[in-house]
Amino acid sequence: MATVKAVLRKKKNPEGHYPIAIRITKDRKSSYLGTGQHIEEKYWDEKNRCVRKSHPNANIINNFILAKVAEANKKVLEAESNTDYQTVKAIKKNIRQNKKVDFFTVADMHLENLKNREKHHQYDTELGRLKKFKGFLKKNELSFNELNVPLLKRFEAYLLHNKKRSPRTVVNYLILIRTIYNLAISESLVDRGRYPFGKGKVQIKIPESQKIGLNRKEIQKLENANELTEAQQKAVHVWLISFYFAGIRVGDVLKLKWSDFNDGRLMYRMNKNSKLVTLKTPDKAIAIIETYRENRALDNDLIFHYLKDTDLNDSQRVSVRTQGITRNLNRHLKKIAYKLGITKKMSMHIARHSFGNISGDKIPIQMLQKLYRHSSVTTTINYQANFIHKDADDALDSVINF
Repeated sequence: MATVKAVLRKKKNPEGHYPIAIRITKDRKSSYLGTGQHIEEKYWDEKNRCVRKSHPNANIINNFILAKVAEANKKVLEAESNTDYQTVKAIKKNIRQNKKVDFFTVADMHLENLKNREKHHQYDTELGRLKKFKGFLKKNELSFNELNVPLLKRFEAYLLHNKKRSPRTVVNYLILIRTIYNLAISESLVDRGRYPFGKGKVQIKIPESQKIGLNRKEIQKLENANELTEAQQKAVHVWLISFYFAGIRVGDVLKLKWSDFNDGRLMYRMNKNSKLVTLKTPDKAIAIIETYRENRALDNDLIFHYLKDTDLNDSQRVSVRTQGITRNLNRHLKKIAYKLGITKKMSMHIARHSFGNISGDKIPIQMLQKLYRHSSVTTTINYQANFIHKDADDALDSVINF
């Protein structure tokens, strides 16, 4: 006889919460059905198989669990009454066949995870992509059974030809859909049998992107620029500080404080992945920072005052403000580039590409990995490949120079 119990699984999510699942056991073999609910381990009552009363939503979640256990028990009894022997996997499959899992319900779980991890910019971007997907479908619900290869191929063509999106942008849409599908599998809401991604199905290949950075002469033009407005000069300073510290991201530059600089070094925690970074403060960076010293009152004051009146503990507000500030900085940089005769596209992110362009193959890849703060050296190799041309150039010259 199969048994059905609510359990707290031990694989926690990025927020440190554990999933509540329904475990079906038969012949000492178990299978799990996800509920989509996650809690901290301290809130789980193992003896009574329920959420402790100390949890703020204990009653709601426990009623939900009881309903799921009752539903699973009903299906188990129906399966057991069948004269043919059924394995625990067959029972689980039978339960799933009678339950349509909506793709956009799982998408909401994914978005909620992003919000809990304070990935606000990514949240906004992916929310927009999901709205675009709904617009293509012309409906607000989609079962995973419908999410197949032909549908994804049509969506891909729709983005490329109807919406004129770039191949790289289309890949981002497909990665998002795959991420949500994988979440549904990990939560035991769907199985991998109908998985539409992989060899012979929809294969996601990230197209090579063209990364162009400024060269030494162009950066010197920025360093020596004059007759700029105050706003333009500040934009140049923010860009140069990013460049001097190996292309640190604009969100991190805007949050730099006087207290981050000690004993000739910059020490800060990256916003993207919370890595602690320490770098020597170049003389050129010191010269720029010193021009803002008269505005300093306390050690924890911001060096650049763009976020001065923003609560830095409100990550969502900081994200929104940073996006707006970055747009303004990029507008100023575009005008500055035109004024200085720089024809390459100018933006804050180009500071990172410019560091890569000038470093080329002069710096060992392991050191570049450290400077870029990449988690994997493979990421560094792929990134720096955009700027290493010497071997190919020498090989070309060896053939045609005769």
